[in-house]
Amino acid sequence: MTPFTEQVLCILKHIPAGKVMTYGQVAALAGSPRGARQVVRILHSMSKKHDLPWHRVINAKGEIGLTDPEGKFTQKEKLMAEGIHFMTSGTIDLTTYRYQPLFQNEDEKSTTVEKC
Repeated sequence: MTPFTEQVLCILKHIPAGKVMTYGQVAALAGSPRGARQVVRILHSMSKKHDLPWHRVINAKGEIGLTDPEGKFTQKEKLMAEGIHFMTSGTIDLTTYRYQPLFQNEDEKSTTVEKC
């Protein structure tokens, strides 16, 4: 497993119920600001094996990124069950529900909430 993949898995596991992160946000925190599609791949291939909260990751517009109607419905239901409200446009207000974690840097000079 690559260091990027390990970081992505750690970040995903720390998204709390009732919050979301974007694919790009996860990628940037894991060290690859342009790696959003890699995050999609990781979610697709590893969610079950690593029990990832896949439903808490959405696109940068606040939309569910899945195109499959059944998957989209399932994701929306899971998010609503955690208290996330969708606007009439079908999007999620990222200013309200986006999770902004602080992860400890390797040099440990920053104030941290969690460590990956």
